[in-house]
Amino acid sequence: MLKGKKILLGVCSGIAAYKAAFLTRLLVKAGAEVQVVMTPGAKEFITPLTLSTLSKKPVYTEFTSGTNGEWNNHVELGLKADLILIAPATANTIAKMANGMCDNLLLAVYLSARCPVMFTPAMDLDMLKHPATQKNMDTLKSFGNILIPSGTGELASGLHGEGRLAEPEEILKFVEDFFNRKKKLSGKKILISAGPTYEAIDPVRFIGNHSSGKMGVALAEEAAAEGAEVFLVIGPSSVKINHPHIKRTDVTSAQEMYDACTALFKKADVAIMSAAVADYRPAKVSAVKIKKKNSSLTIELEPTKDILAQLGKTKKKNQLVIGFALETNNELENAKKKLRSKNLDFIVLNSLQNKKAGFRHDTNKISIIDSNNKISNFELKNKDEVARDIIAHLTKKIKHA
Repeated sequence: MLKGKKILLGVCSGIAAYKAAFLTRLLVKAGAEVQVVMTPGAKEFITPLTLSTLSKKPVYTEFTSGTNGEWNNHVELGLKADLILIAPATANTIAKMANGMCDNLLLAVYLSARCPVMFTPAMDLDMLKHPATQKNMDTLKSFGNILIPSGTGELASGLHGEGRLAEPEEILKFVEDFFNRKKKLSGKKILISAGPTYEAIDPVRFIGNHSSGKMGVALAEEAAAEGAEVFLVIGPSSVKINHPHIKRTDVTSAQEMYDACTALFKKADVAIMSAAVADYRPAKVSAVKIKKKNSSLTIELEPTKDILAQLGKTKKKNQLVIGFALETNNELENAKKKLRSKNLDFIVLNSLQNKKAGFRHDTNKISIIDSNNKISNFELKNKDEVARDIIAHLTKKIKHA
């Protein structure tokens, strides 16, 4: 069932590492090409020879190997893989992954990879439940990494509870389901906007907002994972793009975003406008830096072009347009007004009144309002999980269209 799939199996140092032998055998038997990369400490629990024999490939543990010190190219290892599966994932490795540390080959491969990453924790109950570990796992999920939940049972410490490595058969099924799931957006072209816009005052200063682009990028990643070809138009943002089926266009100003979105919308099936576009820009931009004076400074502002309204106005019968509403007051009323006035198929509402929702947070709390005023409310979730809810709603909308 996994024939031809290249799976890089990362093995970390914990007693559960012995299960990597059974997992490797099951993956190979299912047709996968398995490349094992171990942390140096993992060799204390299971030998590279065992895993090499089962995978029929050399096992890598260091940056160099062989008598002549040949380099084990971590970038190449990451790019070749269809999936990185880290099992067991220890608290130490999870913490390093979440914080971008890179002191062994496995971490270097992880930071270089463009493919999906799955991790399944294995540690003592108290370690797993510690707020630091929970935060690190949430961070990995916010990056788009996929958690395979730990099992429950007797632990090495003698305690009984959550923290056991999931059984190899369970992990195999999880991987098979991932590769075999029907891509709900295959053949669809989706335009997504993300991030802020910066409207220049002079060569140094600008008018902007606090948007990070995280929500839009999460939507792009989820849509691409469901088989869509994604056109991402993104304002100034440092958020990393992982999926190879995302075509990124970087812009700075609202006008640049307008030009890019209106051009790309002509070949799109769906547009999801999640960017925080400036409503106003300076009417005149100084060619030189404006010097500070003791007197007040007045800047005349003019409205920017409304991207969402333009797409709603020009959309064809086979096109869908989805908007976002970030509100501070009269949230529902304002969102419904925006839904109607801009001819949207549905709108995603989130409020700055909700703690840990909105700009710069890794979490968001949304409501989806359909064109028939049906409202679906969701709990506070990581933005990658929020993206799944929105894309799931979109796929249902497409199905019933």
